[in-house]
Amino acid sequence: MRRLYQDNGMAALSQIIEKLKTRFPDAIEDAREFRGEFTVRLKPEALVEMCAFLRDDPDCAFDFLSDVCGVDYWPEEPRFSVNYHLTSTRFRQQLRLKVCVTGPEPRVPSVTSVWPGANWFERETFDLFGVTFDGHPDLRRILLPQDFHGHPLRRDAPLVQEQVQFTHNFDEIDQAKPYARQ
Repeated sequence: MRRLYQDNGMAALSQIIEKLKTRFPDAIEDAREFRGEFTVRLKPEALVEMCAFLRDDPDCAFDFLSDVCGVDYWPEEPRFSVNYHLTSTRFRQQLRLKVCVTGPEPRVPSVTSVWPGANWFERETFDLFGVTFDGHPDLRRILLPQDFHGHPLRRDAPLVQEQVQFTHNFDEIDQAKPYARQ
């Protein structure tokens, strides 16, 4: 298989997809290629095991998690998806894993045990979309203030204007917050 990576990346990724279908027959919901990009949609419960396999298998060697991002398809169901963008630095290949989840409180297992760099990506997705990553070592807001209510990148989030807190208006805005200092 390694020779295919050098000769034809598309064929090699097709073989990796077939290998995944063989190894995880019940976990893969869909696999497709569009404009040279391969996406595998899988069930959330198989995510960590599949990620570890893709990282550790010498024919795959997806050793770098370049991004984790959320998508809100509201009002459709499943409403949310979490996309994992994997890169094999050895073979110069990219693969996207997509996990779809439903409900107002979506949950996905954390992949920080496979790629520690997922820590910040998962915190960002939690902060902006409200997706909870089970098993994450430190899941808390990363971009928004701790007292912010809701998740601003959800499509049903209210459009509100909040005055930005700077050094010149710190006391004024701090007093307007619900937990105002006395």
